[in-house]
Amino acid sequence: MPAKKVIESPRVPRLGPYSQALQVGDLIYTAGQAGIDPTSGKVAGDSFVAQARQAFTNLRTLLEDAGSGMDQVIKVTCFVTEAEAFGTLNELFAEFFPAAPPVRSTPVVALPRGLKFSIDAIAVAK
Repeated sequence: MPAKKVIESPRVPRLGPYSQALQVGDLIYTAGQAGIDPTSGKVAGDSFVAQARQAFTNLRTLLEDAGSGMDQVIKVTCFVTEAEAFGTLNELFAEFFPAAPPVRSTPVVALPRGLKFSIDAIAVAK
């Protein structure tokens, strides 16, 4: 089995005692990235779009710090608190993954801290 490498990004907030990402072989697995503003440490607004945009930005930053990128993502799980957000999510998904988008699962769940969205990913290391 390939060794695993813990990846921590100083530019992305971590909300608990877990690794932000792990690289195992040629794959990078991220923890869920929420809509937390990395500067303030607070939820990035009350709206789904503000929180989701920040979560996608946090994911992009984490992947960059891991030596990968959004164009290398092969699978994501998007956690939403309201099924009505799917249309907005699809728009943001097309914005952040304009070509060859990854496969996606999107369960409707309850999230802590007033969060409306979280995303985790599996990406290929560059």
